[in-house]
Amino acid sequence: MKRYSGFKLLIVDDHEHNLFTLRALIQKHMDAQILEATSGQQALDIAIKEPGIDLIILDVQMPEMDGFQTASMLKIRKKSRGIPIIFLTAAFKTQEFQQKGYEVGGADYLLKPIDDNQLINKISTYFRLIEKERGLNQVLEQKVAERTAELDQAKMHLENIIRNMGEALLILDPEGRIKDANPAACQMLGYPEEGLKELSIGDVFEEKEDEQAGAFMGTWLEALIRVGVLSKIEARFIARDGRRVPILFSRTALKDSQGMITDIICIAKDMTGYVRESDPSAMAAATSNSL
Repeated sequence: MKRYSGFKLLIVDDHEHNLFTLRALIQKHMDAQILEATSGQQALDIAIKEPGIDLIILDVQMPEMDGFQTASMLKIRKKSRGIPIIFLTAAFKTQEFQQKGYEVGGADYLLKPIDDNQLINKISTYFRLIEKERGLNQVLEQKVAERTAELDQAKMHLENIIRNMGEALLILDPEGRIKDANPAACQMLGYPEEGLKELSIGDVFEEKEDEQAGAFMGTWLEALIRVGVLSKIEARFIARDGRRVPILFSRTALKDSQGMITDIICIAKDMTGYVRESDPSAMAAATSNSL
């Protein structure tokens, strides 16, 4: 039963009758596609132009460019350097020449007259290895595709949560510039997303009586470096129209492998309409309004 119909083989020999004999032998045992070259230069040209060559059977003794020179040229070219080469020779039989064949990139070194079974077994061995590698690559590609799909789904899920969360989310760089904002932040502050990205946290935030967050960004960073998270505090957002929006505010630092802050995540809950029980004046006002 013939096999390897999806494989491509290049045979190189300067004698036409050698090519005929080799082609007939291979075709008797397998269905691989066979390409032929009668010189080293022609073999180089075919290897560059023809995609998907799986194996090269290369005669050593050829005029102008011998098999060793041809193999050396094949191995320095990106497109052909990974193709296994089986040397065939009737003249260069010594250990010295065999060693040279391996040094220039040959995978095997066989002697003529050809032992039919040995050559077919060699070719079959390389094809099986290539077949196994392709199978492993397909499995790997499938796993990568599945993992990519899982990550895309997780990313979409996270983006959906961020897009629909009720709290305002701002992502800052270590200098306090706004890198990203969710829809709730844009609505709370009255800015389009791109408009917020042109601002720093000091333009939209004040804590108690401070007019700008920029005055204490250094304190933020020092605390975030130490603990990574700053607990919720009462503060105010400065909306685009100048309104002060009372918020409950928290900050979290993301760090790289060296412990350097890369992003600051800020989450703010709109506290408009909430009354603190610990605020006597607010309690009195609330009581008065209810009477």
